[in-house]
Amino acid sequence: MNVRNLVLYEDNHLLVLNKPGGVLVQGDRTGDETLLQAAKQYIKEKYQKPGNVFLGLVHRLDRVTSGVVVLARTSKAAARLSDAFRERKVRKSYLAVVHGTPREKEGLLEDQLSWDEKKRRAFVHRSGKPARLRYRVLKSAGDKSLLLVVPETGRKHQIRAQLARAGHPIVGDLKYGSPKKIADGRAILLHAWRLDLPHPTRREEMTFEAPLPPYWPRKFLDKKDLLA
Repeated sequence: MNVRNLVLYEDNHLLVLNKPGGVLVQGDRTGDETLLQAAKQYIKEKYQKPGNVFLGLVHRLDRVTSGVVVLARTSKAAARLSDAFRERKVRKSYLAVVHGTPREKEGLLEDQLSWDEKKRRAFVHRSGKPARLRYRVLKSAGDKSLLLVVPETGRKHQIRAQLARAGHPIVGDLKYGSPKKIADGRAILLHAWRLDLPHPTRREEMTFEAPLPPYWPRKFLDKKDLLA
């Protein structure tokens, strides 16, 4: 994995990357290469650092999801960024291509989600934790639509589960009802497009945007759609 091609922003405290769909952020039982491992190697080689390299993981994306991932280069930055995520000072904006077109052009989805560890998926269940997201339809073409999605809570697989529950599974997401795979089957059409957060030391607001991946449908690549 060539991390140099994934860098969106870098300073003494932050390393912001555009994660490809299908790549793990951190290790799991598969033993596949992770974004975190590759990023540490990138820092080690670029700055000729001896020994272990510190990179703090302050949030995650599902393996099948592409887009912005922020890593902390210092323990101070890691602590402050973790606080920012926990205190909801970070705004996460996703793009999703879904099956069908929601009846309302924009709206709020509210559900209660439970996590099934054995099946590795989320379910809507009355005993689950509250999950909320806002969406807006940016464009519809044929039997698919491009949505801007802003989650207000941070549950596992939240966007995937809630959109599927609403009758609009994300294209390529077989686990939540899409009929077929995309690309090599390791990614879905869900992209962490934009992240707005306070810089951990300068305290100024930072905005990071990740270009869409190459397998994204051409009809949904027009930047004008994102400004709709």
